Amino acid sequence: MHNSPRPTPLPDVAADAVALARPLDWVGMDGMAMPIRLAGEGGPDLHVPASVDVAVDLRDADARGIHMSRLYLQLQQSLANEALSAPSLRRLLETCIASQQGLSTRARLRLRYEHLLLRKALRTDNAGWKRYPVEVEAELRDGHLQLSMGFSVEYSSTCPASAALSRQVNAARFAEDFAGLRPLSNDMVRDWLASDRGLAATPHAQRSRAEVRVELKPAFDELPLHALVDAVETALGTPVQTAVKREDEQAFAEANAANLMFCEDAARRVAAALAGDARVAAWQARVAHYESLHPHDAVASVSGRNA
Repeated sequence: MHNSPRPTPLPDVAADAVALARPLDWVGMDGMAMPIRLAGEGGPDLHVPASVDVAVDLRDADARGIHMSRLYLQLQQSLANEALSAPSLRRLLETCIASQQGLSTRARLRLRYEHLLLRKALRTDNAGWKRYPVEVEAELRDGHLQLSMGFSVEYSSTCPASAALSRQVNAARFAEDFAGLRPLSNDMVRDWLASDRGLAATPHAQRSRAEVRVELKPAFDELPLHALVDAVETALGTPVQTAVKREDEQAFAEANAANLMFCEDAARRVAAALAGDARVAAWQARVAHYESLHPHDAVASVSGRNA
């Protein structure tokens, strides 16, 4: 009877003595491509691609390194099979620490992905998908979970100064075209306003972006992305649209006229929306207006903490 040779043990140089003994703050992997599971809104859960960073501390000064493969396999299993939430992130970080068998006492995780939300048109029954870049960061230290979330919202900003200058030019043309004409009827003025002569100047507007980051309170289990996006877009008043017909485009023009704003105004609007949210412990926002008048951007930043 032929005996199979015994397998040769594989070398494990990670177990070798360390040359310069010292604990390390963080050790891990960045930029791993993995699917993550998101709770579906009114439907089944979704799997979306994400870029994942993970790290643990190395508290044992004499240990050469951590068990990285264990982290990878655990992330791959957990992120794909359990919908993203504060409790699921806590469980995952606890498992990451436990996988190191005493080498680590804390862990952190960063997830970057694009979240799709179905947004209704302003007036018609149409709807379209908008993507929102999201970053979630979770850290477990001494049993305490710190959870933060970042996202960005695109909107239109129409310059108040440019609007005032345009109104002045339009008024001057009206005075020129109707000089000496009396009396003026409503029909005459309406027809003039609807003609090419009725638009002597237009204010400049541009696509703009609000980048938001919030620290979430531990009392809440959900990751309130949808609610926070809604709050910020409502505060700004002019979120960019997806599927539009002429009625929707006209409504968008009306919204811009009703929400003239400098970047300073936009930053204060976002701040007001975040300051009133009970789920948010602290927040910071940066708005950028990608100017159509200038070859540079107008930016403003604001931050605060909630009670």
